[in-house]
Amino acid sequence: MDGAVGPGEGPAQEALQSLSQRIGVQEKEMELVKAALAEALRLLRLQAPSTSLQDSGTPAPIRDSNPAVPPGLPPTCSPSLVSRGTQTETEVETEPSPGLPGLSNGPPAPQGGSEEPSGTQSEGGGSSSSGAGSPGPPGILRSVQPPQRTDTPRRNSSSSSPSERPRQKLSRKAASSANLLYRSGSTESRGGKDPLSSPGGPGSRRSNYNLEGISVKMFLRGRPITMYIPSGIRSLEELPSGPPPETLSLDWVYGYRGRDSRSNLFVLRSGEVVYFIACVVVLYRPGGGPGGPGGGGQRHYRGHTDCVRCLAVHPDGVRVASGQTAGVDKDGKPLQPVVHIWDSETLLKLQEIGLGAFERGVGALAFSTVDQGAFLCVVDDSNEHMLSVWDCSRGVKLAEIKSTNDSVLAVGFSPRDSSCIVTSGKSHVHFWNWSGGVGVPGNGTLTRKQGVFGKYKKPKFIPCFVFLPDGDILTGDSEGNILTWGRSPSDSKTPGRGGAKETYGIVAQAHAHEGSIFALCLRRDGTVLSGGGRDRRLVQWGPGLVALQEAEIPEHFGAVRAIAEGPGSELLVGTTKNALLRGDLAQGFSPVIQGHTDELWGLCTHPSQNRFLTCGHDRQLCLWDGEGHALAWSIDLKETGLCADFHPSGAVVAVGLNTGRWLVLDTETREIVSDVTDGNEQLSVVRYSPDGLYLAIGSHDNMIYIYSISSDGAKSSRFGRCVGHSSFITHLDWSKDGNFIMSNSGDYEILYWDVAGGCKLLRNRYESRDREWATYTCVLGFHVYVPMRSRQGAKPHVRGPRQPRDQRPVHARRLASHLPGRQGRQYLPVASVGRWERGASVHHALSNPFPVSRLVPRRL
Repeated sequence: MDGAVGPGEGPAQEALQSLSQRIGVQEKEMELVKAALAEALRLLRLQAPSTSLQDSGTPAPIRDSNPAVPPGLPPTCSPSLVSRGTQTETEVETEPSPGLPGLSNGPPAPQGGSEEPSGTQSEGGGSSSSGAGSPGPPGILRSVQPPQRTDTPRRNSSSSSPSERPRQKLSRKAASSANLLYRSGSTESRGGKDPLSSPGGPGSRRSNYNLEGISVKMFLRGRPITMYIPSGIRSLEELPSGPPPETLSLDWVYGYRGRDSRSNLFVLRSGEVVYFIACVVVLYRPGGGPGGPGGGGQRHYRGHTDCVRCLAVHPDGVRVASGQTAGVDKDGKPLQPVVHIWDSETLLKLQEIGLGAFERGVGALAFSTVDQGAFLCVVDDSNEHMLSVWDCSRGVKLAEIKSTNDSVLAVGFSPRDSSCIVTSGKSHVHFWNWSGGVGVPGNGTLTRKQGVFGKYKKPKFIPCFVFLPDGDILTGDSEGNILTWGRSPSDSKTPGRGGAKETYGIVAQAHAHEGSIFALCLRRDGTVLSGGGRDRRLVQWGPGLVALQEAEIPEHFGAVRAIAEGPGSELLVGTTKNALLRGDLAQGFSPVIQGHTDELWGLCTHPSQNRFLTCGHDRQLCLWDGEGHALAWSIDLKETGLCADFHPSGAVVAVGLNTGRWLVLDTETREIVSDVTDGNEQLSVVRYSPDGLYLAIGSHDNMIYIYSISSDGAKSSRFGRCVGHSSFITHLDWSKDGNFIMSNSGDYEILYWDVAGGCKLLRNRYESRDREWATYTCVLGFHVYVPMRSRQGAKPHVRGPRQPRDQRPVHARRLASHLPGRQGRQYLPVASVGRWERGASVHHALSNPFPVSRLVPRRL
């Protein structure tokens, strides 16, 4: 019984033997893999001398079997390598190895084909086609048969057991891995540099195989952008590093921010009018007489880094305080709200107040009066609307308190007592007493008395107030009423709450306007001007609120937003439609500054005249006179205009809308001569060919529509469509001969099209590297490539445009062609809109003559 085999021991012994055999087979397979890798490394070492020769500057021999190389390519580089520009490791691992099983590159790749296989997206996130590219030039790698072991089953056996299948798969993987090593060695021997890993996100397995002298590559959001170097550039060292040496100086700003801001219009002691738009504070000197045409000149304070929200002028009429909102810089870092005090004569910043002390932005400002403007009161845009008092000369905070959770629209010091401060806004008027702590930072106290309306209706908003010479206060509210607040005896029953000071109560009410009162202005003769919203009237009031004179603002200028008194009887009026009017109550008003009222997107220049055209979200199409700095004409498009371009003759202009429609208008009669719709998505770019025979229209439906145009530009017929982009069209440019188009899309593609040949996609982008373009508006391409080199000679990298933000308004900047300049100067119109503002402006940049192609788009 001792020698008997127990139940179950027989199957266990057989399983153990089977496992032992399987382990033995796996060990043999690993030995086979080691042998294959060793042979691959040996062959790489054999090729090392030729690589060192090429690195040392000795030219590699040109093989006779290599066909013609495209002009401009180095002799050691083959077109097949360029066409393989970017490949994935997955493609290499799964690529079959033709010919004998082993470490071979297979037969030579066919030459003379197109650079990019059919079905392959060329740039910006396009997926590779299933067809493999050429594995490399012929003759560099030789087919090698790895050593066979006698105890290893034959690979090419037609009948293989299940245990042999994993070994066959592993053998194929070993051959493919070795093949990858061969290709890496081949790339090194030809290019003399290591492949660069892709800086894409996690999981990205793309590698850069581009060679210096052929193409450069940059990555945007992990997407590779390949750009071919023109033949006239032998190396990247010839390119200038950084932006061009020419600089732009701001010459003129078309626009005034009146739609959504207050405290935005004042007259300085020098007679200049000061107002703001976006990040610029404009000092404008009107020309001509009252009610006459504009002219004059502009100066600009540009110390702010984000949108200016309010102004205050010092009692001396020279110093100005301007507060900006919070934002982000060009690198995405947050910018804190701050107040600048600067000299209007020298445009130099004198003091920076409140950096890091305010939240969201600065909503209202006011200088003290009775003590020669020694103090500055600031209200920020935080939830509590913090009220603070600052020493202007030292820039230190003297007192601070939470104001109210409701919006605060105006603030001011009493001209008779700097300890009295008044604020007004949503459903409130507050009278503040500032006591103690003068000259001692942080030791002052602010106490509040709330204005009581009593029997008078409490308005929803009180946007403005003004101090009268006798000490009373006038407030204008959203009901169209002017309330007079008079001083009342001190309230001794509530000590600590302003009881030691006089308080204010309503003593009179006058209904002045239909709708809200946006502005009140005290004139030098003691009369008061009020500006209404809904009725657009400007009324002059005498003592006892008796109406003396009035005038009505034309409807197309909007309602009265701000009023300032100029020299003599002249008045400056800012409107809610971003117009600045000049005149008086007797002769009426005429515009001196006008602008768009919403985001500005379309911009184009006249081909022969000093004029340019703009359109935007306010549905206005405006033609501007660059010589007289005035609006030539404006029409209502009824829809949002997003892009525009003049016909080369200048007789007509094409405008693309947000509904897929595009219009052609006669520039003289302003009549619509053509109205066409392509798709139902917005149009982003329209561009006439240089000869005016074609019109290209880029749409958000990923297509470019091509139209044939008549000689006068009035008639058009569909010529074809360019289909191939995988995202919406953003920019396009015509070649100088009018036969080709270069286009960019929302996913960073760069595509080229043969329009004359039937709107065909040019898959061989290498052939377009030396093509001359009529305009350079595309933000992707070698013409805007700027290598940034370090002092130690590090490898260049690429600075590309930022990804546009889709969910909120951004700084939308578009550069148009140069306008004809005076005295050899050139003007470059730049359209700009602030991130948080609804008003827009057009800036004229005066510069030295230089080509637009050298401008580097820094931000979209």
